[in-house]
Amino acid sequence: MNFLNLIRWKNLLMIAFVQLLVKYAYLDPYGVQLSLTPLGITLLILATISIAAAGNIINDIYDVETDTINKPNKLIIGKSISEKTAYNMFIAFNVIGVGLGFYVSHLVGKSPFFSIFVVISVLLYVYATYLKRTLLIGNIVISVLVALSLIVVGVFELLPTITPNNQHLQLAFFKTIFNYAIFAFAINLLREIAKDIEDIDGDHKAGMNTLPIAIGRERATNILFVLSLIPLFAIIYYTVDSLYESQIAVIYFLVFIIGPLFYLSIKIFMAKTKKDYHHISNMLKLVMLFGMLSLLLYKYIFLNN
Repeated sequence: MNFLNLIRWKNLLMIAFVQLLVKYAYLDPYGVQLSLTPLGITLLILATISIAAAGNIINDIYDVETDTINKPNKLIIGKSISEKTAYNMFIAFNVIGVGLGFYVSHLVGKSPFFSIFVVISVLLYVYATYLKRTLLIGNIVISVLVALSLIVVGVFELLPTITPNNQHLQLAFFKTIFNYAIFAFAINLLREIAKDIEDIDGDHKAGMNTLPIAIGRERATNILFVLSLIPLFAIIYYTVDSLYESQIAVIYFLVFIIGPLFYLSIKIFMAKTKKDYHHISNMLKLVMLFGMLSLLLYKYIFLNN
């Protein structure tokens, strides 16, 4: 169980689930030309979650000092698993992830795509060792990497099969995946800032320079509140502009995405305690999940368009 908690198994399952949704709920049913076989998408998912697991491990290795203060009951490195063992696991997962990425790139006939996995692996290491301690840059980088976990499916499935005849359709489907990636980026960025405010005490003692440390908890909360309005209004606009003909989709977005985002904006505005920010962080994770589940609605959206 300590090993599973170290690699953040729930987060890895979420990544795998979302990538399967993109493949089988959004792309596969609509006659789009795809590159990956069931084996190919399985290997792509394994490559992605292996590199993500490595990132989680190296993150915990460099977070021992802050976690001792912020999450003493959840500390794993040096307590249940030695630092040396954790480093070996970090290397092993990276080798597996990059190796599988290399194979899948050749499988779709696009060898340069292999560089995506190398860049992600390097960025996760740089994030854990340096960027996490810098003002906002670390938050933005990790949110970009979350968005990339969606985009990579579109890259491997759609781009290798583009021809002059199907280019418009392939790029239209890729654009929707990219829009979902932007949503994932925005929600994860909010969550990263909320976690920084929650963990301000331990981060301060560890010499980190997060947003709440740089400008104070109250100002950081105000910025978080303003930022929370951006995805809220963007989703409202998208619902009115693109989904109004599909009643099921409109109801889903109102109940499971717009409603919770509105609630979160209120909670952020009123947040004071560590418990408040922890609740906000968990709610943002739920909003992310419901947002991704909306991919299942496209059969109703296409039906009404």
